[in-house]
Amino acid sequence: VTGWRMQIAADRLRSSDTSLASIAADVGYESEAAFSRAFKRVTGTTPASFPALRRAPPMIKEENPHEP
Repeated sequence: VTGWRMQIAADRLRSSDTSLASIAADVGYESEAAFSRAFKRVTGTTPASFPALRRAPPMIKEENPHEP
């Protein structure tokens, strides 16, 4: 259930300007702090930094077959 709630929250964080407190309440958390801890535990990042990470370009270095 927690994973599903965090998927909903992640979608809202990516696609809206809704406040963190409102998103937390919408997915069933009474406390923004409790929501933030659960979100970080599930996703590995804080909800505040999540939208920026999703918009950032990938940080994967492409392999160059010509480099030793």
